[in-house]
Amino acid sequence: MYDVVVVGGGPSGAAAAEEIARAGSRVALLDKAGRIKPCGGAIPPRLIRDFDIPDDQLVAKISTARMISPTGRAVDIPIENGFVGMIDRGPFDAFLRDRAVAAGAERHVGQYLRIERGDATAVVYRDKETGEETHLPTRIVVGADGARSRVARSEVPGGEDIPYVIAYHEIVAAPPGIEASDTGISERVRSYDPRRCDVIYDGSISPDFYGWVFPHGAQASVGMGTGIEGIDLKAATKALRAAAGLTECETIRREGAPIPLKPLERWDNGRDVVLAGDAAGVVAPSSGEGIYYAMVGGRVAASAALATLSSGRAADLAMARKLFMREHKTVFRVLRTMQDAYYRSDERRERFVSLCHDEDVQRLTFEAYMNKELVRARPLAHLKIGLKNMAHLLRLVPETYA
Repeated sequence: MYDVVVVGGGPSGAAAAEEIARAGSRVALLDKAGRIKPCGGAIPPRLIRDFDIPDDQLVAKISTARMISPTGRAVDIPIENGFVGMIDRGPFDAFLRDRAVAAGAERHVGQYLRIERGDATAVVYRDKETGEETHLPTRIVVGADGARSRVARSEVPGGEDIPYVIAYHEIVAAPPGIEASDTGISERVRSYDPRRCDVIYDGSISPDFYGWVFPHGAQASVGMGTGIEGIDLKAATKALRAAAGLTECETIRREGAPIPLKPLERWDNGRDVVLAGDAAGVVAPSSGEGIYYAMVGGRVAASAALATLSSGRAADLAMARKLFMREHKTVFRVLRTMQDAYYRSDERRERFVSLCHDEDVQRLTFEAYMNKELVRARPLAHLKIGLKNMAHLLRLVPETYA
C-alpha cells in the first residue's frame, strides 16, 4: 500500500513525488517514458533557485529577448542582472525523475489505465515490459499526466473541458550564428543568435498565439501554437525556420502536444485525487510558460496530499489550488487580459510590440518574469504603463517605437 501514487513523470509529477518522498511517505511515480513534450525550454532564475537546478542542466543562458511584430519590426529586450536558463526537456525531465527516486520514490514504467476502488483505491497501469495490467494500491492519487489528463477527465469535475492550444515545434541542429540572406526580410529579423530568444507575433504564423525560435545550445527549438482548427502547424514552422535562416539545418525531432491555458476551477475530487501541472491547467496565458508553474503545482499537490494523509480529511486536498492561486492568481489574470487584448489581430499585435519598446514595460515585465511576482515597488511606473497601454489600445499613438 502506497501513501500516494503520482501519475505522470514530467516536471510536475517528479516535483510532487520528490516532495512526498522527502517527507517520509511511501510514493510511487508512474511514467510511461519515451515521450518528450514540445517545449521552448525556458526557465527563470526563481525556478533554478527554488528547485535547486544545477548549472549542468542548462544548455544555454539567454541574455536578450526579441519581440517581432507582424510587419517584421523587432524590439530587443535585454535581460538585466541575470539570465534565462534553457533546458532540453528530455534530459531535464529524466534528471527530475531520477532525483525523486533518489529521495525515495519508487518508479514504475507503463501506461496509466484507470483508478479502481473496492476495499482500497488502486491505480491500474499496463506495464511497459510485461504488457500486463498492474495494480498500485494507494490512499491518494496525484494526477500529473498532462493537458488531456485521463485522471482529470475521469475523476475531477470539469476535467474534460479544459481549453488549450496545440503547440508544435521542431528541434534542429543550430549553428552558432547565421547571417541574413537577401530574401526581402531584414537582417535584424533573420539573424539567429544563440543567446537570444525570438518571439514572433504574426497572424500568418499563429492567428491567436505566437511563434518562437529558442536556442538550446547546439540545438534550437522552432515552433508555434494555436487554438484554431485547420491551421497548418508544420507549414507555419517551416516559415519560421526560413525567417531565422534555419531551413538547411538538420531536423532532429518533431513534437506536438496540447498546452492548457486556463486553470481548472477544481483540482480535486473531494475524495482521493488531486491534480497538478498541465492536468490542472496551470500554464500561463499570453506567454504559454509552464515549467515553473508545473513544478509549483507539483509541490502544492504534494502539500495537499501530505496534509490529507496527516489529518484524514479529504477536504484538505483542496489546499493545492488555494495555495497556488494565493500566489499566482493575479499574474494569471493580468496575462489573460493581455492575451485577450492584444492577440486578436495583427493590428493589435503590432501595437503590443510597439508597447514593448517602452523601457518601463521592459523592466517591470522581466522583473515579474524572473521573480514570478508582480513588482509593486514602483507605483509611478505602473501608472505610466497603464496609461501607455490604454493609449495603444485606443489607437491614440502611432504604431512606431518613438
